[in-house]
Amino acid sequence: MSEHVNELGLFLRNRREAVTPAAVGLPTGTRRRTPGLRRAELATLAGVSVEYLTRLEQGRDRHPSARVLAALADVLRLTTSERVHLYRLTKAVEGFSCTGGTPPPVRTVRPTVEALLARLEPTPAVLLNRLGDVLAHTEGYERLVGPLGLLDGAPPNLARFVFADERARAAFPDWDHVADEQVAALKQGPFRSDEHIAALADELTVAAGPAFTGRVATVPGVPRPSGVTRLLHPEAGELRLAYEALDLTADDQRVLVHLPADDATAAALRRLSTPGPALRVLSA
Repeated sequence: MSEHVNELGLFLRNRREAVTPAAVGLPTGTRRRTPGLRRAELATLAGVSVEYLTRLEQGRDRHPSARVLAALADVLRLTTSERVHLYRLTKAVEGFSCTGGTPPPVRTVRPTVEALLARLEPTPAVLLNRLGDVLAHTEGYERLVGPLGLLDGAPPNLARFVFADERARAAFPDWDHVADEQVAALKQGPFRSDEHIAALADELTVAAGPAFTGRVATVPGVPRPSGVTRLLHPEAGELRLAYEALDLTADDQRVLVHLPADDATAAALRRLSTPGPALRVLSA
């Protein structure tokens, strides 16, 4: 079930439409038919031809030089993580067959990461690998999402819960936003060139259909490192949680920390907090 999505072109178009003319010193008085920069404007500012940029966005050329990548990144005001993602997209086109496939996702938890999570208690925090598998979490996280069913899998998987468990739509009032972020996280890298992510993507394609495949075709692979999400907890009611993702690049893992986004949520989390073990490690 391969997804023939031009990830490089999707990313370039998405970022081009997100940059305002004013941000790059262009006049803003004329009426514009498209959001962000026109293709010709980006091409001129990056020092490439419109024809070449068109080929990149349409997937007819997927091997831009380092100079072209740098120029496009500068004009598009890409962050460091977005620049890394852009570079990875050009490498993912070639696949990984020559290296014998991608390594399996890391499922072990380093002792220092365990210690970090323990110190975060009672804050809800979870350790995820690149598949979204839940590897370890604080007791605060279990109190937050356990009643929702998120930890029922073996192993629990955040993307699988969002797309394949009907309870997720009730748990997340802003389900569409949460689903977008899960797809972005899976696509942060080679995506289907990674055989392990490809297998999960096939599973989610069957389980969720267009709710998943439609996002694969439209959502670029750059998840937000922080934001606010709403959660409906059966005991605490509606919670507004600010989240922050902490990347553990060496392990291809990330820690997702949730903090109260308002006083009512802070009070609700305090009510949920009870004495208990400091950490649950699900992987040996």
